Amino acid sequence: MLTDDLKRTIQSAYSTLLESKGLKARYGQRLMIAEVAKTLTSNPSSRESGEQSPICVVEAGTGTGKTIAYAVAAIPVAKALGKTLIISTATISLQEQIVYKDLPDILRHSDLEFSFALAKGRGRYLCLTKLDSVLQDNSGANQTAALYPDELPMQIDTQTLSVYQTMLSSLSTGDWDGDIDSWKQQLEPSVWSRVTTDHAQCTGRRCSNISQCAFFKAREEINKVDVIVTNHDLVLADLALGGGAILTDPDETIYIFDEGHHLPDKTINHFAQFSRVRSTERWLDQAGKAISKAQQPLSVAASVGGYLNAISLAIETLKQHLGLLFNSLQEVVDVGPDDKSNDIYHRFEFGVVPEALRLQATELAAQYRNIYDLLDNCCSVLEEAMESSEHGISRADAEAWFPPLSIIRGRAEANHSLWQDYSRADKQETPPRSRWITVVDGMGGNLDFEVSSSPILAANTLTSHLWHRCYAAVITSATLTALGSFDRFAMRSGTDATTQYAIVPSPFNYQQAGELVVPVMDCDPSDAFAHTDALITMLPRLLNEEEGSLVLFASRRQMEEVYDGIASDWQDRIIMQGQNPKHETIRMHKEALDAGEGSVIFGLASFAEGVDLPGKYCDHVVIAKIPFAVPDQPVESALAEWIEQRGGNPFMDIAVPDAALKLVQASGRLLRTETDSGRITLLDRRIVSRRYGKAILDSLPPFKRSVA
Repeated sequence: MLTDDLKRTIQSAYSTLLESKGLKARYGQRLMIAEVAKTLTSNPSSRESGEQSPICVVEAGTGTGKTIAYAVAAIPVAKALGKTLIISTATISLQEQIVYKDLPDILRHSDLEFSFALAKGRGRYLCLTKLDSVLQDNSGANQTAALYPDELPMQIDTQTLSVYQTMLSSLSTGDWDGDIDSWKQQLEPSVWSRVTTDHAQCTGRRCSNISQCAFFKAREEINKVDVIVTNHDLVLADLALGGGAILTDPDETIYIFDEGHHLPDKTINHFAQFSRVRSTERWLDQAGKAISKAQQPLSVAASVGGYLNAISLAIETLKQHLGLLFNSLQEVVDVGPDDKSNDIYHRFEFGVVPEALRLQATELAAQYRNIYDLLDNCCSVLEEAMESSEHGISRADAEAWFPPLSIIRGRAEANHSLWQDYSRADKQETPPRSRWITVVDGMGGNLDFEVSSSPILAANTLTSHLWHRCYAAVITSATLTALGSFDRFAMRSGTDATTQYAIVPSPFNYQQAGELVVPVMDCDPSDAFAHTDALITMLPRLLNEEEGSLVLFASRRQMEEVYDGIASDWQDRIIMQGQNPKHETIRMHKEALDAGEGSVIFGLASFAEGVDLPGKYCDHVVIAKIPFAVPDQPVESALAEWIEQRGGNPFMDIAVPDAALKLVQASGRLLRTETDSGRITLLDRRIVSRRYGKAILDSLPPFKRSVA
């Protein structure tokens, strides 16, 4: 429970911070502090297995000061309970802001005492063993070179070799800690990928370089701190490994999910599965070569030699089955000889797979499982060989061959999981998974099939992996409700009836600071050609050539057509998304306005969220149309199908709430500070002419309205 001592600690920290920084208390911030503190202290010691942990979902409008609110409340609670606090964000920019600005500021200005660290995945750190291997490969010393030419091109040019040698030198002198983010130069992904590792390839505590490992040094640090700052992807990766593999054990952790509206979609993406047939055949060819190459140094251990021989035979058998599968998929998708487009796919209704394909999937799952088990036995022997001479394999050979064999093992496991999923897809699930086959361009322009399976909602996954395991959690964002309700988020995330939901107000005076304008138009976006022509005509009249404006489009095609059709003098003021990197577009826009010139950004969905253009940088937001998503992708189509089967209306139950949420996010680009002002123009008459329009309109911030 929330004791009097904890209350006093939280209140003291908040008042001290405000006084030290010369700030005034914000009503919404105070409400959020109270909500977070109450929820995090409501976890009973007798909570039964299967119950949801205490969770609160807080929508806090822009300007509330969410980071201060949840940090001031959660840090004292976590310390008092002996739990680790994990703050997770969706974007790198917010993660860096919290680590390098917000938490140091709170530590400096409040009376709280806590330690914190940034947690990143293995892929952000140098693997010294891989670096040594690459440098040896360049001299022809390493016999495991060129096992996977599609992933690890081994031709290293002089410039890249110099980079690797500099890395080694910088590590030796202590000038670099092995973190890619602290390396002094920008590195191409292909350069960095050769010298980093992942969970499958890492030999962990058995590695001869463990004492100098940058990743394990960082991990030891996060195990000692009170607060860990990370991202949703790393949290999900940890949960997929069972929890506690990368971060702290969920049972001993309080999670704060900032930018929490991204969590359901990231969960779906993380737990989706796919495999390409022809690409897998080529991978198996490479794996076979690796196995053959490994036999000479590793067959000194009779057991490993037997495993490797069995793997070689199993690979050849599996390739035959994949050839049969390819022929079957041609019949399922009904693809012509010239069809090579990622837009062509066959989705199985309600995720139910035909019996013939299920039988093939059952056989494939068994084949992959056999290969996985054999490789797992090999890897176990190699791990033992790194610690003793019992098997006769040298430590050097064990360390050299563990990563490539572990890569094959990991791929076999992933393929086994996919085909096992397909083998069981004979009845409707609740909710069903989406399963589909996509026609893709393979290597050399040849046709290939990508077999995919994905959850359509994150609810079940988050419930089993997180909500029933964590000690407690807070989910917060400026956009968690849709049409004034948390129903959309609850359906997608799996938060149940015991969850505490709260909306805390922004300090912005929307009525005085902003105006929403819906002008007269003689068409709406249902007539795409007429609407585009109308935008070309209206934008020069609506935009002020001296202001900073942001024009948001729902489709790239319309954005480009409007740009091409607008007068050339306006084209000179417009910076269109795609012409430059996003950060460069924003820099150019600000630079023009700082020079006293007007500037207009033409952007798509990525500019409708997370873009911060305060003050003069954005006086006017123009939204071309209500951002309805077209359910033309397999996961969205499967969700709509399921909703309809349950008696719902996919348009009203999915499309309208989703569009309303996106419109709120787009509108949020206008006011970024309490002193900002400006206007929003929506060029879509459906907001007033259609039945659903009023609900969407009423869900927007309470700007002054001017609806013609």
